Amino acid sequence: MMNVRMVALLAGVVFLGLAALTQGLLPMVQPESRTDKVTRVVRTDLGELKWTEYLASDYTPLEARGRRIYIREGCWYCHSQFVRPVTGETRRWGPVSQVGEYAYDLPHLFSTRRIGPDLTRDGLKFSDEWHYAHFWDPRMVVPDSIMPRYARLFDAPRAPVPVVEDDAGNRTLERNATTEAVFDFDRKDEEEAHLRLTPNPDGLVFVPERGRYPVIFTPNGEYTGKEVRLVVTTEEIRALVAYVQKLGMNRGKWRDLFEPQLMEASGAMFPRSEEWIEFGKQVYERRCVGCHGDEGDGNGPAATFMYQFRPRDFRLGVFKFIKSPSGSLPTDGDLLRTITRGVRGTAMPTWQEVPLKDRLAVIQYIKYELAVDRSEPSSPYAWFEEEEPEPPIDIGTAPAPSEEMLARGAAVWQEAKCWECHGDTGQGDGPKSAELEDDWGFPVQPADLTTGQFKSGPHPADIFRTMSTGLMGTPMPSYSDSLEAEDRWALSYHVLALSAFKDPLTGEPLAISPVDRAALNNPALQAPNSRLAYALKVPLHEVETEGPGPKYAGAAWAARHGLQVAGAESPRSSGRPSRDE
Repeated sequence: MMNVRMVALLAGVVFLGLAALTQGLLPMVQPESRTDKVTRVVRTDLGELKWTEYLASDYTPLEARGRRIYIREGCWYCHSQFVRPVTGETRRWGPVSQVGEYAYDLPHLFSTRRIGPDLTRDGLKFSDEWHYAHFWDPRMVVPDSIMPRYARLFDAPRAPVPVVEDDAGNRTLERNATTEAVFDFDRKDEEEAHLRLTPNPDGLVFVPERGRYPVIFTPNGEYTGKEVRLVVTTEEIRALVAYVQKLGMNRGKWRDLFEPQLMEASGAMFPRSEEWIEFGKQVYERRCVGCHGDEGDGNGPAATFMYQFRPRDFRLGVFKFIKSPSGSLPTDGDLLRTITRGVRGTAMPTWQEVPLKDRLAVIQYIKYELAVDRSEPSSPYAWFEEEEPEPPIDIGTAPAPSEEMLARGAAVWQEAKCWECHGDTGQGDGPKSAELEDDWGFPVQPADLTTGQFKSGPHPADIFRTMSTGLMGTPMPSYSDSLEAEDRWALSYHVLALSAFKDPLTGEPLAISPVDRAALNNPALQAPNSRLAYALKVPLHEVETEGPGPKYAGAAWAARHGLQVAGAESPRSSGRPSRDE
């Protein structure tokens, strides 16, 4: 009779064999485990969003390096990369994972211990700026986080650097061995070489690039100290962020159709409640203080990392995304919509996972405690107590798109001189783009509309709302008085079409044949979810190159390691530019 020890030994051998079979042999034998076929959401030339078949793309050299760092640092111990086909998963993370998404993941990093959140759908949920702050110190943006710091991935000199004044009156950094390794002080007279750096209240300053002349830029007195501590990007941290941003992006613009994040609200208002204000303060301190700061001044500990899009300063009562006429305060519905959806392309993420009562409570705290102008201490001006939001504008139902409407939208683009800021092709490079500032004195870069990362929302009604109300605090005006509603709708569809059939991560065109493009452009074609995705008529490898056939994960892995798999097709180019160029 076998004893317990023998049974345990045999069971261990059996389960070890099963693990080798299911995770090693079967993925090699089953063809579907080596395919790169996926479904993804694309924007059509008429501005519509539809699911279609496509192929996953391989990692760029920078992303592949980031993946190696991810493995080296043990990130996969805590973070899974697999969305399971159950309701709770799909409403929290996004679309169920598909086999093709892992075509280039060898070894796979599925993991099972979700000590940290699943990262399968993390790509473009946060900006690069947020990730830099998060890797430097996770508690800056997520106070509850137990994730360790990865400060060693940055170049962070231990000694503080004195702040001095140059002969032009600019606050800059002392020239010494430490700063000369990061900056080029000989470019002082080149205006385009000036790198504006805004320290956080503790004197920490993030340096996003090397080789430029440093200017300590504090238009609102963000920091008045005499020395700062530098945090400089490195190739390693750039690679790691590039890899994380790649995760889930083989599914295209799926987030634009993700129902939990598409809530809509307008005229909703809730009475003031001291109990809710107190609870809202707790929510704010747990979720928001890292970027927006203790006083709501947009100068929290992580704000120095937000060098492109500064966090909102609530004190002036100026809010971008409203449904009320330009110049009005937002309604509770406006604030709830922004908090739930987030602001795409910036460090402001979606908060649909946070309980509704938490979101409503933090709105109360922002309105009645933070949105107060205290520039005159003896007579503070509480915006939401002194003024009432105006009634929301009537947006109505978006008209059906058509070629005629797009042509009219292109004409309105010229007539309204949108190109002066956004450029002829909508890439944010117009002749006035370099001189724009927001109400706080910080530079504002016009949106690159070709990426499809729309801050106010991805649908025609969202763009129409922005055209109608403008973006308060920025140079983007309201066009309600200067353009008829029909022209604003046409312009909205034209703006959406600028990102048609483009990859949201790279901005590069997708390789879709004219036949399939025409089919997807047909308004009668319905492809509202992954299950009903449009089946391409022309194989993608015929569009990208003339020769090679489907690319399998095993062949791609072998090619990267200088090996050749018998009978395997030579890998084709994915057509994606590398993010390290």
